Amino acid sequence: QVQLVESGGGLVQAGGSLRLSCTASQGTFKWLTVGWFRQAPGKERESVARITPSGSTTDYADSVKGRFTISRDNPKNTAYLQMNSLKPEDTAVYYCAAAGGYYSSDPRDYAHWGQGTQVTVVS
Repeated sequence: QVQLVESGGGLVQAGGSLRLSCTASQGTFKWLTVGWFRQAPGKERESVARITPSGSTTDYADSVKGRFTISRDNPKNTAYLQMNSLKPEDTAVYYCAAAGGYYSSDPRDYAHWGQGTQVTVVS
């Protein structure tokens, strides 16, 4: 499987910004859909954003639309999640995931997952 490593999480005040990075171990990354998911304490894992292999199409959860931006740099085997105007309800462990043959918000469609990075937003 493709190994994914997230970085960039941390503790920020409400209204602040963070940029998460996800770096893949293999060049096949460029043929995979990338999704960012998050899981808050006591909650189910939910889709935050996703991007097609070429980066031509992106989609976002309603809760983050207008605040978060997903992007990718295929020559670097890296995807990003820029998070602006952060709210306490954004607090969660954020995961990068990759899928071949799917463009989906369902985590069950993603075969490759990173280890997660904690994002904590305080008011």
